Amino acid sequence: RRVRTRAIPPRNVWELAGALVEEWGNISQQELANLVQSMRRQSTEVLNAAGGQTR
Repeated sequence: RRVRTRAIPPRNVWELAGALVEEWGNISQQELANLVQSMRRQSTEVLNAAGGQTR
């Protein structure tokens, strides 16, 4: 999403790769912690649904 909303979008695969690496470095520790917590919750939901559909 961050790469897509840049003022000047990448024009080729090399610029895209550079933009992705740059944006990856901009992810805060809090955002990463939130993602880890989200994965734990989602994994638990999948297990509780016996691999079936979750919300």
